[in-house]
Amino acid sequence: MKFKGIIFDLDGTLVNSLEDISDAMNVVLTSLNHPTHTYDTYQYFIGSGLRNLVSKALPASNNSDEQIEICFDCMINEYREICTLKTKPYEGIVELLNNLISKDIKLAVFSNKADELTKKIATEIFPDYFENAVGLSTEALKKPNPFEALQISKSWNLKPEEILFVGDSDIDMQTAKNANMLAVGVTWGYRTEQELIESGAKLVINNPLELIEIL
Repeated sequence: MKFKGIIFDLDGTLVNSLEDISDAMNVVLTSLNHPTHTYDTYQYFIGSGLRNLVSKALPASNNSDEQIEICFDCMINEYREICTLKTKPYEGIVELLNNLISKDIKLAVFSNKADELTKKIATEIFPDYFENAVGLSTEALKKPNPFEALQISKSWNLKPEEILFVGDSDIDMQTAKNANMLAVGVTWGYRTEQELIESGAKLVINNPLELIEIL
């Protein structure tokens, strides 16, 4: 079957946003006199939304729902100001997107990052590439819930089987499976090839331009 559309995850797939996310959360932790974390540790906190990341970053002794909510709001306020400061596309991504556009492939972003921030990063770093950029608006619709991916499919008037779902995490591979889209894992993000395969990746690529070969 010819693939006509691609839905990309954002963090760890299109952009390396690890340092901006980590820096914002560490500012919040420092302000509360809590221990901070390294970038390597944050690598495993990313993927299930920023509220979940806040919960993982907080000490177990200060992890009530109320505390998480307060810290989440503070983290978002910090992150909003710096979310494109250090965040950059991975090598080869812009070249890939230009190639896909030239082939009239429909492109979208679906992230567990807050919708406001997903749209901000996608439009500032990748202007004019994506027909849709969808982030988290309500916890119930968070990946691996396929609802938003299927909405994108409908807006394109494409069958889910005609769409690649590209991401770097187990959550992305599960989302692809739930949406009946082809799950393509990428190894330059925050998870290992083994994790991607175990989570349902049908294909794994090590370089963005390998995606063109799949098409």
